[in-house]
Amino acid sequence: MKVSADRILFVLHGAIGDVVRALPLLNRVRAAYPQASIAWAVEPIAAPLLEGHPAIDQRIVFDRARGARAFAPFLRQVRAFGADLTLDLQRHLKSGVVSFASRAPVRLGFDRSNSNEANWLFNTHHLPPMEHFSLKWRQYLAFADVLELSATAITFGLAPTDEERAHVDELLDGASGPLAPMFVGSTWPSRFWFAAASAEVVRQVSARGLQPVLVGVASEVAFADEIAGLAGVPVINLAGRTRLRDLVALFARSSVAIGPDSGPMHIAAAMGCPVVSLWGATSPKRSAPYGSEHLIVQGEAKCVPCYRKTCPIGRVCMQSITPAAVLAQIDAGLAERTHDGSKI
Repeated sequence: MKVSADRILFVLHGAIGDVVRALPLLNRVRAAYPQASIAWAVEPIAAPLLEGHPAIDQRIVFDRARGARAFAPFLRQVRAFGADLTLDLQRHLKSGVVSFASRAPVRLGFDRSNSNEANWLFNTHHLPPMEHFSLKWRQYLAFADVLELSATAITFGLAPTDEERAHVDELLDGASGPLAPMFVGSTWPSRFWFAAASAEVVRQVSARGLQPVLVGVASEVAFADEIAGLAGVPVINLAGRTRLRDLVALFARSSVAIGPDSGPMHIAAAMGCPVVSLWGATSPKRSAPYGSEHLIVQGEAKCVPCYRKTCPIGRVCMQSITPAAVLAQIDAGLAERTHDGSKI
């Protein structure tokens, strides 16, 4: 269906990885509607990724810290934007309410079979049913297909500012040589790998002439410290020290990135960095990083993918992932960088 629109609202609150994977859709929409005003309803955790994005005119940020008290003011901002086309990418009750509150005459969302919590009731139009275990960035681009938008090259539009580059340079403290960041954690404890195995990969990465860098949020500092201590080689430990957009600058200058299913994984992929991703509780068929779908390491267990945030059986799937398997994929990613002329 073709839709004439001057004001377009994206509804996708977070997680970080979801917002990153929706950026190719954003850029395709911008190319099709160059004069439109485009806003994005988002939560604070992912909002920095949209700051300064060339395809966005306005961020409408839900103040999650205020809890339920912030929801009514947030909906008023959504309504005030005056959208005539809303794209509900979240597929949950909350995003459905936000989409409905936009009062856009065309509110496009996922099919009932692909949405949750009666989300489909709040939208006027829906995508055709799709395979649940299909890559999310492709699911998002299906919105453009339904709107009959011309195909464009897949781009993310993320770029570090000069200040962000300078801040990362300061954090790296003059480190020379190619960087190999390892993002050590995830929002789900079930996705974590193990410290001893991670440390072995760090040692071998260092032996290959790369500079290991550990990345994580404040709650992962102790885990990163344990990895660094076990590795016994020079490691730059940035866990708890980076802002979200610092990762854009870090991955832009990295040769390979390693870690479990997480938001940083998708930021690295968006910056064109080969990503070696580790899988157990979740499925790479749905969430593999763009451009690095072939660099996955799949944990083995009868219950994968379980999609449980915590594991009652000791993460046996992640235990099955060996350092040797991870290093083989790291070598493959580095070989690709060398082959295409990129520096390693």
